[in-house]
Amino acid sequence: MAGVRRGARPAVIGDVARLAGVSNQTVSRVLNERPNVREETRERVLEAIRQLDYRPNLMARGLVRQQAHTIGVISFDSVLFGPASTLLGIGRAARAAGYGVTIATPESFDRGSIVEAMADLTSHTVAGVITVFASQAAATSALHSLPEGLPAVAVEAAPDESVPAVRIDQVEGVRMAVEHLLRLGHSTVWHVSGPRERMDAQARIEAWRATLEQAGRSVPRVVPGDWSAESGYQAGLELAERSGVTAVFAANDHMALGLLRAFNERGIRVPDDVSVVGFDDIPEAGYLIPPLTTVRPDHEEVGRRAVEVLLRQMDGQDDDADDAPHVVPALVRRASTAPAPG
Repeated sequence: MAGVRRGARPAVIGDVARLAGVSNQTVSRVLNERPNVREETRERVLEAIRQLDYRPNLMARGLVRQQAHTIGVISFDSVLFGPASTLLGIGRAARAAGYGVTIATPESFDRGSIVEAMADLTSHTVAGVITVFASQAAATSALHSLPEGLPAVAVEAAPDESVPAVRIDQVEGVRMAVEHLLRLGHSTVWHVSGPRERMDAQARIEAWRATLEQAGRSVPRVVPGDWSAESGYQAGLELAERSGVTAVFAANDHMALGLLRAFNERGIRVPDDVSVVGFDDIPEAGYLIPPLTTVRPDHEEVGRRAVEVLLRQMDGQDDDADDAPHVVPALVRRASTAPAPG
């Protein structure tokens, strides 16, 4: 076994994992004498521990070994429909499994706020942690701030392959929306995006662009938004001044709501003049004028699966920490889309 780490810094669990060629979770299972680790893998991890003179964090091991009955959740933007619905799914699944839930919310995405919120969360005895972030950088900061050996699952974003991640299939959801509009005869589809620093917003931009390119259609300029109805309204005022806009895909329903208001004020009829598709299927979507065609990602199912994956980790199952399957959305067709005019 080559690659022994040298230097003054004490070895950490990641050093052991790299030397042994396994995930951090596998090292944790060996340290905590969990089942379902192959004997050859166990021996390789123990040899790496010996070579690196690794000293486990006893406090973190104590957290794992205790029969804690609380799952810690660190979340941001929990007032938005998607994260709020995911938290609801986590809470219901945790209660069904006999666990309570403790939630920590950082004040911002900066590392200091995230580390502080994580420290507050893990100051309590928690059996495992779920991070609900749509930012790769935020998830990395949060998960790398956890005590060693504490089971963890990421929703949407994970720093590396050693942490399981449960995700909405953004690509499939966006493809459904854009192809629905193209099948209605629209020559192209404009896009009002979420904030670009957000991983889910960026994934939707990329999927929108790829779907248009694969169909051989022109790709318009992205109109930026920030998830709010106000930003959708401003985008709608901008699009209303452009000629040839017949179809718009908004990255969430709240921005689509703003689009509908702007188009109405400018005398643009939806769907006669412009078709609009959103994303999320908020409870109000079916009651807008007109009722909104949208992509329905099952956020509650994402929360439920995150708990399921975390419980498997806590039970020592799954020798590898491969990503959990993506949750595939559905397209909900309502009255805001119609064949292209003319």
